[in-house]
Amino acid sequence: MRLRRWMIALAILIVLLLIVGYAGASYVIYNRLTAVTAGCSAAEDRDNTPAAFDTPDVDTAPYLMPDYEEVRFPSRDDGLTIDGWYVPGPSDTGRLSGNTVILVHGLGRCKRSPSILLPAGMLYRAGYNTLLIDLRDHGDSQVEDGRYAGGTEEYRDVLGAWDWLVNERSIPPERIGLFGTSLGAATVLIAFGEEPRVAAVWEDSSFADIQSAVDAELTRFGLPTVLAPGGLLIGKLVAGDDITAYSPQAGVAKANGRPIFITHGTDDTRLSVAYADVLAETARAHGDEPEVWIIDGSEHVRGMFEHTDEYESKLTAFFDAALSG
Repeated sequence: MRLRRWMIALAILIVLLLIVGYAGASYVIYNRLTAVTAGCSAAEDRDNTPAAFDTPDVDTAPYLMPDYEEVRFPSRDDGLTIDGWYVPGPSDTGRLSGNTVILVHGLGRCKRSPSILLPAGMLYRAGYNTLLIDLRDHGDSQVEDGRYAGGTEEYRDVLGAWDWLVNERSIPPERIGLFGTSLGAATVLIAFGEEPRVAAVWEDSSFADIQSAVDAELTRFGLPTVLAPGGLLIGKLVAGDDITAYSPQAGVAKANGRPIFITHGTDDTRLSVAYADVLAETARAHGDEPEVWIIDGSEHVRGMFEHTDEYESKLTAFFDAALSG
């Protein structure tokens, strides 16, 4: 009887140790996957502006935007201060516009990234106004908690930018589109789903749902995916972040006839090109027909640098049609 009690006690202790160990490992994983350093992570991007930016891949001279304004506005609902650059379209294009696109960067990047400045320059050349923003905890925007939430909080920053354009610059909703890369792509898709007045969205290299994206990140780091549920739970308990509350896939499902453009590289090792198929099929299942451009041989968010002319042509043609009013 005494031996049995000892065995039961030992079993309980082992279970408790396993629970504590799993919780500890889950916290480490959560911390590793969600921590963001304020500012721009890429040192070579930190001096970039719309008027002067460079990339070794493309001659940026035709895409420079000499006149821009630094602006700040509140994120929708929670009031965090979001920093951005507003670039009015050139007056010599001869195009009646008002058409405006909000551009959103990826994880750890900022509005100074060439992957945001280059497409902004493409749109500028076509006569568009652009608004380049830093998501919370990134760039020059307010630091909330130093973590990203997979777009489930950040989408409110995008909608704060949209509110600012509508209320402060008097731009009609039907003239405003969204553009995003990577995490920014996921974020604009969520914002698109949550604000039915957003006219159109272009996404470059998004994931479809955060749970599979977390699994992919763990695999990329050589870590067991069994830790994913624990990491998601830790996020809820520690930071109050339910990063499964919204998803890009759910945003696409709410398009309700609004234009969507999906692009992704076949050789993307960060976020699988399979996500593009999932997003496109979700749209079709809900009666929409997105435009899809799968770029053969391209890595993560590399299409704009490797196929610049084609990217520019497709980007401007999409928004020309989508924001025609």
